[in-house]
Amino acid sequence: MKKIVLTLLVASASLMAADGAELFKKCTSCHGAAGEKAALNKSQIIKGWDAAKTAEALNGYKAGTRHSAGMGGLMKGQVAAYSDADIAAISAYIATLK
Repeated sequence: MKKIVLTLLVASASLMAADGAELFKKCTSCHGAAGEKAALNKSQIIKGWDAAKTAEALNGYKAGTRHSAGMGGLMKGQVAAYSDADIAAISAYIATLK
């Protein structure tokens, strides 16, 4: 019985884990499929950013303390619902874009 419960817990945790690639899909219209575009011709190109740099930027937008290239309001709306796990996952994914 304990094995079954443990297996179910592990399986459900895996299903609930944030998927950075999936989360990034909503970013592609502005940043490009591989993060290769300057969003709205204003932002930096995020392709290959270090995960810590991306997480810092996303957390700043979420908190309303980052206003890079005048994009603070737009980005705050984009990341407002992201959990810490979502931000970690999307940051790790962006770091893989080369």
